[in-house]
Amino acid sequence: MSEDDFLINTANLGPYLRERGLVPSREDPTIRELGGGVSNIVLLAEWVGTAQRWVIKQSLEKLRVKDDWRSARERIFREAEAIKSLRPLLGKSALPEVIHVDEGNFLFVMTAAPAGSVVWKDLLLGRRADLAVARQAALLLGRMINGSRADPSFEKRFWDCTVFDQLRIDPYYRMTAQRHPEVREHIEGLLAAMLQAQAALVHGDYSPKNMLVRGDDIFLIDFEVIHWGDPAFDSAFLLNHLLLKAFHQPHAAPLYIAAAREFWRTLMAALGAPSAWDFERMTVHHLGALMLARIDGKSPVEYIRDEETKDRVRRVAKRILRERPQELEEVMGIVMRETHGPS
Repeated sequence: MSEDDFLINTANLGPYLRERGLVPSREDPTIRELGGGVSNIVLLAEWVGTAQRWVIKQSLEKLRVKDDWRSARERIFREAEAIKSLRPLLGKSALPEVIHVDEGNFLFVMTAAPAGSVVWKDLLLGRRADLAVARQAALLLGRMINGSRADPSFEKRFWDCTVFDQLRIDPYYRMTAQRHPEVREHIEGLLAAMLQAQAALVHGDYSPKNMLVRGDDIFLIDFEVIHWGDPAFDSAFLLNHLLLKAFHQPHAAPLYIAAAREFWRTLMAALGAPSAWDFERMTVHHLGALMLARIDGKSPVEYIRDEETKDRVRRVAKRILRERPQELEEVMGIVMRETHGPS
């Protein structure tokens, strides 16, 4: 990224939208910054007195983390394409609508979630692990997996895993294997199996932070690492976030584990017969690696700070990687005993 690159901010976004004819010259939206994670700039534009709310998202090449972590900015266009492609499959109310794509500045404009929506991660950290939301998360994922498997065009459009490698495999799996050589062979074995499990569309960041909740409905965002691959990655990614919160708030562990169980039960019912790609075994294996990665990878989870809790997570993650339980319920029991005593 050069010094001449245009980066959006709260001061220049209004003029940008007007210059491109996206809003009338007389209109002046209220603009504020949203949490764009480490890889993007994300702004919200709202018009007073109307229901119009837009999100403007621009990709960064160098991510905002301590380690040197980079990714191709062109991923922003795949995200816009994914949203357009998935709206008919997941429903217009579950996804944004793409308004404008700017290839020169690596950004796009989309509709925002309905006013009053709350990030599911915030609800979970507030100890609100609603089972209805967990069910909806499972239903959306099941619809994406089943729908993409039935439509060959998804594999043709999203076969490239480059960004997934840059933003997930390298910083999560390879970095964790490097920092924990005692489980390196287990993580490398998982990577080899994942590359063979090319079965469906994978969101790649199926996390509570990317689910905006209003009532029981979910508005799903952040498709920048979408690709055709191993769908068990998504199920493990979501389950990992629920179980990490059980470590973080052990007194609420039964709530988080109940939500994890409800998500898994609903997903299995939605998928029908996942044995064709060994879905449960792969989910469990991914879960061990991701759990360890969110402690010692390039992107550690921000709410687990004390070393005692980190060590508990490491202990459970390594046990999963080494023992490779065949059923997710075994993992639930291990986490419950580690965080809250016998289940």
